[in-house]
Amino acid sequence: MTIPSLGTLTSLPVLEHLDLVGAPVAAALRTWPGAAEVAVVEIDPDLADTAAMTEAYGLSMLDSANCVVVAGRRGGEERVAACVVRADTRADVNSLVKRTLDVRKASFLSTDRAVEESGMEYGGITPVGLPDDWRLLVDARCVDIDVAIVGAGVRSSKLLLPGRLLAEIPGAEVVTDLGV
Repeated sequence: MTIPSLGTLTSLPVLEHLDLVGAPVAAALRTWPGAAEVAVVEIDPDLADTAAMTEAYGLSMLDSANCVVVAGRRGGEERVAACVVRADTRADVNSLVKRTLDVRKASFLSTDRAVEESGMEYGGITPVGLPDDWRLLVDARCVDIDVAIVGAGVRSSKLLLPGRLLAEIPGAEVVTDLGV
């Protein structure tokens, strides 16, 4: 099986290089059948933000998928979700996410809390290896990306995977027009 590649990045089979990803990501990859089709690439951690990374490594914003964490409350119960949207869009937090979570108001989880609860670094939060009690909402356009680049749980690397695998991450819910 060929591992995915993009731009000027050097792709390595992720299952042979789990030391390059965050601990919760490595744990999830060990048990996920889709991991055989996932590559990891090392990057300069100062270039982990999408715009800087795409420019530095000759990538397209259309290949990058960002993962943001949102929360809202209903009846005293907090509902948290990670939203994966293509990098040229932003999560429709105030409308579609709010309705999907069935909350009165949805807002971004604080950086400190997202990092602490996910066990991942800011700028590296990824849909692979999220806490079990978080919902995972994936924009349908991300599933259509040939080779998607997403976080790896740390700022110094990224995962490359066929976009269709985003829909196969345990617990993933594909949502039309999640990104606007």
